[in-house]
Amino acid sequence: MCGIIGALAFKNSAFIITEPYIIRMRDTMIHRGPDSAGIWIAEDHRVGLGHRRLSIIDLSESANQPMSNEDSSIWIVFNGEIYNHAEIRPKLERLGHKFKTDHSDTEVIIHAYEQWGIDCVHKFRGMFAIALWDAKAGELWLIRDRIGIKPLYYSIHHGRIVFASEIKALLLDPDQKRAVHEEAFYHYLSFLTTPAPQTLFDGIKKLPCGTWLRVKEDGQIKEHKYWDVWDHTKPLVNTSEDEISEMLLSELRTSVKLRKVSDVPVGVFLSGGIDSSTNAALFSEGENRPIKTFTIGYKGNYKSYQNEMNYARRMAQEVGAEYHELLLTIDDLIEFL
Repeated sequence: MCGIIGALAFKNSAFIITEPYIIRMRDTMIHRGPDSAGIWIAEDHRVGLGHRRLSIIDLSESANQPMSNEDSSIWIVFNGEIYNHAEIRPKLERLGHKFKTDHSDTEVIIHAYEQWGIDCVHKFRGMFAIALWDAKAGELWLIRDRIGIKPLYYSIHHGRIVFASEIKALLLDPDQKRAVHEEAFYHYLSFLTTPAPQTLFDGIKKLPCGTWLRVKEDGQIKEHKYWDVWDHTKPLVNTSEDEISEMLLSELRTSVKLRKVSDVPVGVFLSGGIDSSTNAALFSEGENRPIKTFTIGYKGNYKSYQNEMNYARRMAQEVGAEYHELLLTIDDLIEFL
């Protein structure tokens, strides 16, 4: 989990992007990236990018962000992980691309964009929120993963677009309007969520899942949904339940295996339910040492809370996990808030 921030001042705007402007918003998200922090501001001060890094893949300083290509015509800040970056990189190298990092997935995105343009997003398997500045084209690209795992918010006002991983960063822009979006508030009270592109703040939007936003330096904006689940579904005709089970298990095994790739220790959040228990079981396959599982519960009994910690403990024992649990009280919750 990293934190990204950035802004583009349109050509007809007198707004100048400064280091304090970017840093102030960036460091509201220090909890998202405690390992390193960086900024980049264009020479004309019309584009600025900031990043807080939580190092997972390629822990070297050369993999820090913001990151650029060789001639600094493309800059990127990125939150997430491209699970198949190790498959894409050799293809790019064979096409003549030179890499400066050992195995950074961020650099793979840059070179993939150089090679295939915005269509490169179809080659990525992962969770991501990407902001990419193409200086030659004069375009800012904001891209969100297929199902919206990683957040990306933006606001357009006073001759600029500002974006961030969290809304509170955008609220530090001195010109950002602070008002409740009444329709979004209604949706939240009804459904406990606000459907994209709405947020609870009037004037602040969230980029929908599977969508990219192209912003030209003159302020022209185009939004495009590059992926929709309904375009990738088909009825299972003449397929038995056993065959469906085998297909599902194969896909789950592949998904878990991809997510185990890391340069830091990894583990499993285990609630005791069927989904996390399945993840824990598949995660433990092929491991020569106990996997780490983590479970959070509450002390006491509450009507609105079904305590499944006994199931979590039993599942951890079943897969031979190194089990960790945390029991919270009401006072703990108030303190953490």
